[in-house]
Amino acid sequence: MPSVAIDPIHQFQVSKWLDLNIGGIDLSFTNASGFMLLGVVLTIAFFGVAASKGLLVPSRLQSMAEIGYGFVADMVRGAAGEEGLKFFPFVFTLFFFIFFANMIGMVPYAFTTTSHIIVTAALALLVISIVIGYGFYKNGLKFFKLFAPSGAPFLIYFLLVPIEVISFFARPLTLALRLFANMLAGHIMLKLFAGFAVTLIGAGIAYVPVALLAFSMGVALNALEFLVAGLQAYVFAILTCVYLNDALHPSH
Repeated sequence: MPSVAIDPIHQFQVSKWLDLNIGGIDLSFTNASGFMLLGVVLTIAFFGVAASKGLLVPSRLQSMAEIGYGFVADMVRGAAGEEGLKFFPFVFTLFFFIFFANMIGMVPYAFTTTSHIIVTAALALLVISIVIGYGFYKNGLKFFKLFAPSGAPFLIYFLLVPIEVISFFARPLTLALRLFANMLAGHIMLKLFAGFAVTLIGAGIAYVPVALLAFSMGVALNALEFLVAGLQAYVFAILTCVYLNDALHPSH
């Protein structure tokens, strides 16, 4: 059996689909680029088709789109208040981009873009840049109140402020690592159980019961991974809303 078939890391390998080099800069179109583009296209297509007719009695597709719209709106409203709804388009796009990217990765032989730290880090840095930029735009220097919550004894600030600063700048790191690690680990486990089952079947009939057990574990893990794929999109989006709330209300 080829080593590629059982290698759990091979599925994360970035490969060039179109080799392109401009001015010494590698701008090649890769499988990662292709599947990110596919996620964008599917998101636009889903909501475009769902909203195309706008029926008074919605179809199933329109109902799903309306539920998704309401779900994200309630998420933003609950975490950042009514004022936070100005960021609804951003959070909505972020949530469904991650959701579709995760779900595409569940298709056999597809590429999971969110299993790469460079992708999740770019999304996390985008979030924290908006938080810092809008925080200073709206509050000016009062944005620094985020690092010194009111009401604490004066001496406590010498300990509290460094902790708050470290916590704030750790946000993009934890945001990126959480999504990356969950998708990476889940897909590795799926590949291991699938490869283990195939290897045991090829080893002889005596190993078939163990192979069936490994296959059953793989099926159960696959169902769990679908749940994790949706949950991680929600976690990334809700934490984004929490961070945006800090930009809107730094003194809270």
